[in-house]
Amino acid sequence: MIYNLLSSQADGFILFNLFRYVTFRAGAACMTALFVTLFFGPAVIRWLRSFQNGGQPIRTDGPEGHLLTKKGTPTMGGVLILLGMVPATLLWADLRNGLVWAVLLVTLGYGALGFWDDWLKVTKRNTKGVSGKAKLVVQAGVGLAAAIWITQLMPAELSSQLAMPFLKEAMINFGILFPLVGMLVMMGASNAVNLTDGLDGLATVPVMLAAGVFGLISYLVGNRLFADYLQLNGVPGTSELAVFLSALIGAGLGFLWYNAPPAKVFMGDTGSLSLGGALGAVAVATKHEVVLAIVGGLFVVETVSVIIQVFWFKRTGRRVFLMAPLHHHFEKKGWAEPTIVIRFWIIAMILALVGLGTLKIR
Repeated sequence: MIYNLLSSQADGFILFNLFRYVTFRAGAACMTALFVTLFFGPAVIRWLRSFQNGGQPIRTDGPEGHLLTKKGTPTMGGVLILLGMVPATLLWADLRNGLVWAVLLVTLGYGALGFWDDWLKVTKRNTKGVSGKAKLVVQAGVGLAAAIWITQLMPAELSSQLAMPFLKEAMINFGILFPLVGMLVMMGASNAVNLTDGLDGLATVPVMLAAGVFGLISYLVGNRLFADYLQLNGVPGTSELAVFLSALIGAGLGFLWYNAPPAKVFMGDTGSLSLGGALGAVAVATKHEVVLAIVGGLFVVETVSVIIQVFWFKRTGRRVFLMAPLHHHFEKKGWAEPTIVIRFWIIAMILALVGLGTLKIR
């Protein structure tokens, strides 16, 4: 909004020229989102407590310590993240950019689904929420609509292609089926982050790391000079997504202030589904879908652990892990929660660096 209002006045007032730079607006979006989440955090947490008698329902079959340490903590903290992230994006991004709106569609659509799920859990006092089938249907509908929109905004030669990392010109052409691929990327990322969100701060930092990597990717892919130099598939307009992702990082930092152990609030499905979906949408827009699986490798491992556990248990009646997702396995083995969280953060950092390596190693 500020860009649209003031950038045209830059010729008359040189200070306004700053608003033409994506880097400046990305930094401003980050600080705006951080300030909003820190300022409104206490009020949002009080509001969440006001209608969540007993906080988030805790699984009785989960780690025993959760019944003691996490009972009574309110959920739906993703509302706070969205409260910081979305207005900051609308304030600092170029609102004429269709990719920004497409990514916001996924973020808010998946966030609304997560809010519905969290609402049913806290009002009905159980851990079921929205049925799995209903979740998938809504995710598929929103994801497919966004994927079609994104492909229409892309250069025709890239719209149906899936790029492969580490290779210069390797592309897989899915033709008219590519929107389905984009939809699956968004759904997969959303549910993977959701599965990872099980300990205080565990999902928040890896999401911010992934957002930082894709913020850089968005900027480079959207800049013709950098894209040509690094032999990336240039997609005009993606630089504005760096503003969105910077806002995500700022909101994540503000939320982490209240989510740090012991958490005062959990992000819930409101946060995890929307943040995962946002990363998936940006990956599709920047033609770095496979790189997301590398950068978000921690989310992939957590998801695979659940798939393996369910598959093996149905076949043999035995478990591969003491409990899935994987972070609960280590809890059952006696690891302290901060130990698991920090070690998983370290792994996420390493994977983020590997993902950055794909930009140059070709």
